[in-house]
Amino acid sequence: MLELKNVCFSAENDEGTKDIIKDISLTIDKGFVAFTGPNGGGKSTLAKLIAGIYIPTSGQILFNGQDITNMSITDRAKLGVTYAFQQPVRFKGITVRDLVTLASGKDLTVAEVCKYLSEVGLCAREYVGREVNESLSGGELKRIEIAMAMARGTEFTVFDEPEAGIDLWSFSNLIAVFEKMREKINGSILIISHQERILNIADRIVVIADGKIREDGKKEDILPSLLDTSAAACSVLTEKL
Repeated sequence: MLELKNVCFSAENDEGTKDIIKDISLTIDKGFVAFTGPNGGGKSTLAKLIAGIYIPTSGQILFNGQDITNMSITDRAKLGVTYAFQQPVRFKGITVRDLVTLASGKDLTVAEVCKYLSEVGLCAREYVGREVNESLSGGELKRIEIAMAMARGTEFTVFDEPEAGIDLWSFSNLIAVFEKMREKINGSILIISHQERILNIADRIVVIADGKIREDGKKEDILPSLLDTSAAACSVLTEKL
């Protein structure tokens, strides 16, 4: 279980110090949780605070009762917190098999690696020996990264806007992968997203705006109001045009 207690985060900009995360307290237990809200509202920053990429200005972060507030991303990963970047990194000279094996922390057989690749909808024979370079599309990289998360088997996994930079076909396949993960998880998945189709497979939705939690509840309670708000905004824009 992850607990955030009165977490704040400030950063310097040209105008001085800006408060980005403002006294957020939140508990995330097992299940599929989605962070959503307007751009610049603090969603990705909060996810990076959870992962250890950023350290809170004040407040406390606990994971299974252990204080991880000042731990590095590496130390948090050892405890079971995984972070998947918006744009997965390419590694020239390293194969897909190498990455999945490294993620697992043990010496996987080709058959074991292929099983993880098949889980995310990739033809294992075509990908297991490929280099993780520019020949792979954004959608392929995202699915390989999810295969790595599965192989790592961590208790808490964060995906930061996994739909960013991929085409519609790849996005549809990505949704299918997340639906499968949702059925199989024995931990927590946190996804930062604006996409209705991703929000629709979440158990819980947390709306973050201006560095604060604006809404938090079950998907069936939160999603309808979000869709109504989006529809109203589109209607106003159409009238202006």
